[in-house]
Amino acid sequence: MRDALDATPYDALLLLSFGGPEGPDDVVPFLENVTRGRGIPKERLKEVGQHYFLFGGVSPINDQNRALLDALRKDFAEHGLGLPIYWGNRNWAPYLTDTLREMVADGHRRILVLATSAYASYSGCRQYRENLADSLAALEAEGVELPRIDKLRHYFNHEGFLEPMVEGVLRSLADLPEDVRDGAHLAFSTHSIPNASADTSGPAEGHGDGDGGAYVKQHLEVSRLIAEAVRERTGVEHPWQLVYQSRSGAPHIPWLEPDICDHLEERHASGAPAVVIAPIGFVSDHMEVLYDLDTEARAKAEELGLPMRRSATVGADPRFAAAVRDLVLERSAAERGQEVTPCALGALGASHHLCPVGCCPSRAPHPAAAGADSPYA
Repeated sequence: MRDALDATPYDALLLLSFGGPEGPDDVVPFLENVTRGRGIPKERLKEVGQHYFLFGGVSPINDQNRALLDALRKDFAEHGLGLPIYWGNRNWAPYLTDTLREMVADGHRRILVLATSAYASYSGCRQYRENLADSLAALEAEGVELPRIDKLRHYFNHEGFLEPMVEGVLRSLADLPEDVRDGAHLAFSTHSIPNASADTSGPAEGHGDGDGGAYVKQHLEVSRLIAEAVRERTGVEHPWQLVYQSRSGAPHIPWLEPDICDHLEERHASGAPAVVIAPIGFVSDHMEVLYDLDTEARAKAEELGLPMRRSATVGADPRFAAAVRDLVLERSAAERGQEVTPCALGALGASHHLCPVGCCPSRAPHPAAAGADSPYA
């Protein structure tokens, strides 16, 4: 981590997340926000909302973000980094536009954004940038003086993001019965996306190779790094595979596979004595983790008689908060024209600071802020 605690030219940090309902009455309005423009009937949204209703209509993501805010503010204060931190969501209160309006009213003009997605993809990066552009357009229409906004780079291979997941896998392995522990397989899980979206994830020069683009490459690298760290610390080499969950959309459209439940069936059929599922694609335990892994995948494992443990997400781990501080200082130094050595483990290196033109494109052209193609300088 860096010693020089100078965040200039930035004067605030925005935690930007997905948002989630906080009670039964919020579920359908929240899903309407998520699916706006797709013409999905309200009755269908009520069906989809059953996952939330199983948990009292409350997504854990908002409480997770509050905990992360507390961890970030504590870390910054303890290290003398006087950068105020705000929180805004794409799909639920506190809404992004309202938060940006508040930040401008508080006098902030150079804002860094931390998105709660560590990897390159349309939904994990560019869509957040499009949301930022929409909010800036709304503020511009109100006559508000617009701030300059930059987004922190992808942090999938930062040590402070990886280390909590390594320890989570080690704890899950230790929790398995001793007679199946050493033979346990590791299933590294992330959100499935359409193959076409995966193939165009990341910068344009990597598109069209048919191997899942930057999205799959980055997840495979994280899986490999965690599996190697587990081997180094236990002396046991566990078989591992990248798997997917939370598929949605039309069944005729190809999405990334294998699905986690299909994978559990395959592992059981092949004689695997146990499985540890590590949700590496998620910063915190939001609904896809609670339902698709802790409910559906756990039920499948129990049906098969396959011992299964689910390791923890990074959440508000102090090491992740320290990693965010490091990313802020890294980007700040780069903006000041200083040479920086980014923290990036493994073979892929550090991601770009500024998303290039054509990176993670949307299906329909839409303005996106905080990138080389931003209409807002």
